[in-house]
Amino acid sequence: MSPSQLRWYVRRLRAMSVTEVVGRMEDLGRQELWRRRQIPPGVSAPTVSARRARTLATPIDPSNLVTPPEAASEALMGTARDLLAGHWEVLGVGRHDMADPDWFLDPVSGRRFPDDRYGFRIDFRNAPDHADVKQVWELSRHHHLTVLAAAWWLTGEDEYADMVARHLRSWWKRNPFLSGVNWSSGIELGIRLISWVWVRRLLDGWSGSAGLFEDNDEAVRQVRWHQLYLAAFRSRGSSANNHVVAEAAGQLSASCAFPWFADSDRWRRDAARLLEGELRRNTFASGLNREMAFDYHGLVSELGLLAALEAAASGHPLGTETWQRICRMFDVVAAVVDERSRPPRQGDSDDGRALVLDAPESNRWASLLGSGAEIFGPAPWWPTGALSVTSAALRSFVPSTPVVRARPARRPSHFADAGMTILRTPPCVTPEIWCRCDGGPHGYLAIAAHAHADALSIEVRCGGVDILADPGTYCYHGDPEWRRYFRSTLAHNTLEVGGEDQSLSGGPFLWLRHAPARTTEVVISDDTQNPRWSAEHTGYLALDPPATHRRSVELDPQRRRLEVVDRVETTGSPALRLAFHLGPAIDVEVEDHDARLSWAVSDGIGSATMHLPPGLEWTVHRAELSPILGWYSERFGVKQPATTLLGVGQCDLDNRELRTVIQF
Repeated sequence: MSPSQLRWYVRRLRAMSVTEVVGRMEDLGRQELWRRRQIPPGVSAPTVSARRARTLATPIDPSNLVTPPEAASEALMGTARDLLAGHWEVLGVGRHDMADPDWFLDPVSGRRFPDDRYGFRIDFRNAPDHADVKQVWELSRHHHLTVLAAAWWLTGEDEYADMVARHLRSWWKRNPFLSGVNWSSGIELGIRLISWVWVRRLLDGWSGSAGLFEDNDEAVRQVRWHQLYLAAFRSRGSSANNHVVAEAAGQLSASCAFPWFADSDRWRRDAARLLEGELRRNTFASGLNREMAFDYHGLVSELGLLAALEAAASGHPLGTETWQRICRMFDVVAAVVDERSRPPRQGDSDDGRALVLDAPESNRWASLLGSGAEIFGPAPWWPTGALSVTSAALRSFVPSTPVVRARPARRPSHFADAGMTILRTPPCVTPEIWCRCDGGPHGYLAIAAHAHADALSIEVRCGGVDILADPGTYCYHGDPEWRRYFRSTLAHNTLEVGGEDQSLSGGPFLWLRHAPARTTEVVISDDTQNPRWSAEHTGYLALDPPATHRRSVELDPQRRRLEVVDRVETTGSPALRLAFHLGPAIDVEVEDHDARLSWAVSDGIGSATMHLPPGLEWTVHRAELSPILGWYSERFGVKQPATTLLGVGQCDLDNRELRTVIQF
């Protein structure tokens, strides 16, 4: 173990409670005992004796079929045909080996992760040559197989089902119990089980479906192995975030759909109890996910809904409170998206999905709203969602669900417990000006794994176009310098004081000190002419002398004007850096302290002028590498140049207050 790895383990240990440390020691002991259960590749595995009738317990009732829109079906079929030709994109990287994929290859680095070592002893975090295990894990979530199965469901053409069968048999053969990196993380097993459940469901009328699943000893073994693993090992303590939700959702889905084993009832009960408890712990009362990373709000919403539908279809529904909570999570999505159904880009995003039945390029969030509308019914203020292949399949699977009550009568704009506030122009004022303001907790649990150092940051859009953009995520493993940048304070539309991040990082998924933020004022109501927001954070109290950052934002809808005022309370004169990151579609010309912005729109050119604080020296940066500055990541694994306006100065009597105005 290198000194840097040792330091990380010490820091990680300090973020754990005594109870968590004891639990992890028990896990390590169990992992050591389970070494003898590993089945190396090429070694025959024992036959599993299933004590129940082997069949899919919860198929789709043909009398309930909902037909997806033609456009969604055509888009899906285009993706399925590309797969038949051997092409698929994984986290921004095109793979052209899909006829017979290497399940352990990272195509970016060219490195293969171990396929024969004991899964619990593979150090995937420190792989050589910047190899990224996410590339391997993402392919093995088998979302491409649910796409192919959906293509068969729509067309009945066997070539799609045949490819599913080839890939599953290949994966099962090359990934025996506990061998290789695909057995190293429980969230992967949970999502993979959900994919298998839906592959079997969508192929229910195919002549080879039983021979692929319930009459296939290899498949039965894998279904059992995955559930044995999830029953014995789960994310705990400071790691009990979206991972444990996925583990519980996968266990519940598989035990309901494949109740083939003596342990199935116990697994179902335990998974349901765990899922309901973790959804409660992971979710604010307002319905927002506590990780402060909105992409994970979407993932957890999907996981909760899919597992709840499985439980309901099997005759073991989850509690009314859980259904109410899941509905509230969908109401949050409807409340915060902009006019193009784009959500906030807060915190980490790795494009994680629970179930993929639509073309990857389709609007995930519009589809999510479509699914919510099908299952819960849209509230009167909801934006229009998109009926998709996914929403049609979910409605076909479970035609009725519990009625939920106490939904918001109006579209919420402020979520006090999560510290998220949306300022936007009213529907009669177009194009929409949309602004997300961050004045809430840093993240969830002691390590806040998916949070960024972004307290008091803002996002601004006009007509759904990023004007002031959150940078995104780009990567998790493999590129530590890029990981540090995209999580940093400098990478966000907020103020850096003293040359330091607001929160102290201890590693790529570990924060040692969190910047506590609180919203101090929100004025938003139906009769409010100018909505406004104010907040403060004390992440810089560790400076000598300490400093407090306060920010207020006011939107004037009639004048199409947004004003941002930053104040620094300190007795010293620390260095200041105020960054404004423009979206990748924005062109800019800067003269003195005015930045003229322009961007293409459907009927011409959109424009705005930013009046920048004169107390700072302003420079323009784009696609810089040393140091990194001027980048935007639209989605995980992809980065592109963008322009950053950077104001640098000292905090003195003239620079206690910095005023920025955007005039659209």
